[in-house]
Amino acid sequence: MGRDQQQQQAAYTVEQLVAVNPYNPDILTDLENYVNEQVSSQTYSLDANLCLLRLYQFEPGRISIPIVVRILIKALMAMPAPDFSLCLFLIPEQVQMEEQIKTLIVLSHYLETARFRQFWEEAAKNRSTLEVVPGFEQAIQAYAIHVLSLTYQKVPRPVIAEAINIEGLSLDKFLEYHVANSGWVLEKGHSCSQLMVLPRNEFNHPELKKNTVDGMPFEHVTRIFPILS
Repeated sequence: MGRDQQQQQAAYTVEQLVAVNPYNPDILTDLENYVNEQVSSQTYSLDANLCLLRLYQFEPGRISIPIVVRILIKALMAMPAPDFSLCLFLIPEQVQMEEQIKTLIVLSHYLETARFRQFWEEAAKNRSTLEVVPGFEQAIQAYAIHVLSLTYQKVPRPVIAEAINIEGLSLDKFLEYHVANSGWVLEKGHSCSQLMVLPRNEFNHPELKKNTVDGMPFEHVTRIFPILS
């Protein structure tokens, strides 16, 4: 690349480079640096990361396993978005067999199936890999709460503790925060264990969507009968 081209490329942001010429191997290093920037600044660009993984397909000798690992961790943090699967689809099978990446695939499966206890146990064994990306634990906790809010009307304190891997005073503060800011309500159970009443939505209260999705006016039904006959 000539000096003029380098100067011109330096004038573009990474997003602009991806938009202008996403298959240009000359931007590969810029994209790798941008992954590290996302980690340090706790930002996220799925498009840029997918572009880098596509370039790796054309330049397999330049694949950086640490960069791929960071991309996948950031994708896990974006759940429930399907980013992890989108990224994994672009990663060659032999690269997926790397131990760190195999671990992330297992962690993804645990999250997708809401097996949070197993997730946190596996994550604890691989802390050195995951701690490279700041905010990972908080992002997964937010995802766990999202899943609970879609599943439960009332959640026992121990279920919340297991899902977010917090206990004791830290859990007390976590619950107090959501009571104050997220519409949660504390309810005492008969066994003196705390129950958290979660805000109503169409998933934990199916009747809320029955009228809008399942309901069909009678006149529409009568119009169907002649067609069926």
